[in-house]
Amino acid sequence: MTNTVRTTAHSAPAEETRKVTPPSAHRRPRKRRAAWADGHTRTIVSPLELRSRWGNRIYWTLLAGILTVFTLVFLFPLYWMATSAMKSSDEIAQMPPTLWPEKLDFSVFSDAWELFGMEVLLKNTLFYAVGAWLFALAVDVTAAYALSKLRPMFGNVILGAMLATLMIPPIVVIIPAYLTVTDVPIFGWQLLNSPWAIWFPVAANGFNIFLLKRFFDSIPDEILEAAEIDGVPPWRVLVSIILPISRPILGVISIFTIVMVFKDFVWPLLVLPDSEKMTISVGLSQTAGAVPQNQVMAGLVIASIPMIIVFFIFQRSIMAGLTAGSLKG
Repeated sequence: MTNTVRTTAHSAPAEETRKVTPPSAHRRPRKRRAAWADGHTRTIVSPLELRSRWGNRIYWTLLAGILTVFTLVFLFPLYWMATSAMKSSDEIAQMPPTLWPEKLDFSVFSDAWELFGMEVLLKNTLFYAVGAWLFALAVDVTAAYALSKLRPMFGNVILGAMLATLMIPPIVVIIPAYLTVTDVPIFGWQLLNSPWAIWFPVAANGFNIFLLKRFFDSIPDEILEAAEIDGVPPWRVLVSIILPISRPILGVISIFTIVMVFKDFVWPLLVLPDSEKMTISVGLSQTAGAVPQNQVMAGLVIASIPMIIVFFIFQRSIMAGLTAGSLKG
């Protein structure tokens, strides 16, 4: 009887304790934290601190400062080139340099246009760039499509060999490439002073093929299987299905190819010695030593305008194309 009373006496406080601190009370903060984490991304600074008055001010101040600094770093060379073109030669050589020209002179651009023969240089460069772009799309797209969807024998070995060429510095292979252009094996063609000397080396690019293959790998095979059941040939699948889906990555490849032709200097200098067939980079360098510095800057400003236009045309495709294909599904 005594043991029964003692057991009851000891069990009563425990029951009261359970009623005061139920187990569910300890789980509520965890559930709240889990519910909050589902709709938020973890960062260095917590969202609660960002919502505070000083946290919000400090965050936007730092963000604006960092963006301003990086913008100035990237845009200052373009600004300096454009303003130097409108300065006189004496003002360019002045120390310390001036950030803004004392007198704006826009006539230097028309003088540079006539002095450098910019019309011929731009026409030649655009012709080479458009041809290289078409050849690069034709070769790189078909090669990537074959490696990704047709899956030929030793496809991974071929892709690995293409990527291995990216490890070789371009200056190392410039002499063999020049000898190949002067006397094409088997055919014996001599391609100096012809656009083919620019188009052939640009057509097959291992990096472009790798980007295209990664994008094509992300396209579901069910789409191609449905087209195959309907009797659509592989080339029609590429033209009617693959290419319309691949506009973002095709925009990136287009930018890479056109910029490569515009900025290349050593290769056009070797294979296009004729002054009437020079690219804009070679043409400006050939005359730069005999003209004032402000006209050289004006010529560089004119030469950079086509690339700026190309960037604004394809700017929406840059990030979309570079990130496309990184995740499959």
